[in-house]
Amino acid sequence: MQPGESPRELRVAAGSIIAYRVYDIAYAIDLPAAEKLWTQRSRVWSTRPRFSATPPEAVAFGVPPVEIALEPVLLAIGTMALGTMTFATMTLRAEVTARFYDFGVVTLALRLPAGDLAWPNYVERMNQMDGTLREGGPDASLWARLLSEIRTVFATALIRPAQSAIEEDYLIGFVSAFDETVTAEALQSRVDLVPLLSGERRPLSEAARQDLLRQRFSYYTDDLVVLTWDRAFIYEPRQDSDIAGVLEVANAQLVEMRYYDELLDAELPRMYDLIERTQRTTRLFASRRFADLARRLSGLVAEVTELTEKVDNALQVTEDVYLARVYAAALDLFRVSVVGAAVDRKLAIIRDTYASLYQEASAARAELMEAIIVILILIEIVLALAHL
Repeated sequence: MQPGESPRELRVAAGSIIAYRVYDIAYAIDLPAAEKLWTQRSRVWSTRPRFSATPPEAVAFGVPPVEIALEPVLLAIGTMALGTMTFATMTLRAEVTARFYDFGVVTLALRLPAGDLAWPNYVERMNQMDGTLREGGPDASLWARLLSEIRTVFATALIRPAQSAIEEDYLIGFVSAFDETVTAEALQSRVDLVPLLSGERRPLSEAARQDLLRQRFSYYTDDLVVLTWDRAFIYEPRQDSDIAGVLEVANAQLVEMRYYDELLDAELPRMYDLIERTQRTTRLFASRRFADLARRLSGLVAEVTELTEKVDNALQVTEDVYLARVYAAALDLFRVSVVGAAVDRKLAIIRDTYASLYQEASAARAELMEAIIVILILIEIVLALAHL
């Protein structure tokens, strides 16, 4: 390149686009049973994924999820309208995988190869994939079909299946090679990452651009990760998928925490109604009612606490500082800790409530015993007077 000459446009030589949908489908999933069901059905072994570029002692799953490969699907990428009709300009093949987590979450991932594309075309391909899979898009129903298949095939491995409406989606642009060797610093000056991270075609303000690019990470000089709430860009010449795995786990944790947050939101008003009805109960039966309600709330707290601990321990990052930074940033962006804190506050309210109910039950029982003793004394007095 001659002095003063603008660098030529970069092309993505090898890469992919990964679309995730994350669902809560059960209280828990029996992973060995899921593995057995898949082997019996497809004669293909499932896998227990691990982090490829990081030693096991540095980062590991609490309980490794089960991963299966489903049949590839065809996506209508790029559409054009002709009158009232909409046509796909191309149909591309995407690989499909599903991961099952023991705390009741399944993640579906569609991986679309995207290589030999100029950078603007790569960005457009990513936006087209997002558009075709979103509500109103040509392939919007694909997620529901895949989820229905999962629920049917693995029905007996789902412990207390749930029909939750909670879901999360995430989109990752993954590039393993450009048509020339480029450092992370040079890459940021030669391509505009903002349209890819925002999905917007109109120019954004400088403040919005800076906010989108705030969460940037590099370990070597030639890798780059940029995170946002619903999208990420990963440049990784070594084709290491550990960052994508960490982002998937963080989304799975978010879905599960949201599920329990909404569960407790619905439970608290019911709890207050039950307490009010119990307090109107005749004192003769109050102790039993208070004790029954306290046991029910205690069981709920134990159940939610057990599952949230599993969620918290889904990923254990100890010695890999870089991966830990990316993971912590993802949890912060996805507000997992905020939702988790809300769950903890509601659990604390329920704990305090069932402790008070036990006290009420004990007080009501003591009053009943006192009344019985007084009655027995009166009976003895009456019988003594009758024999005079």
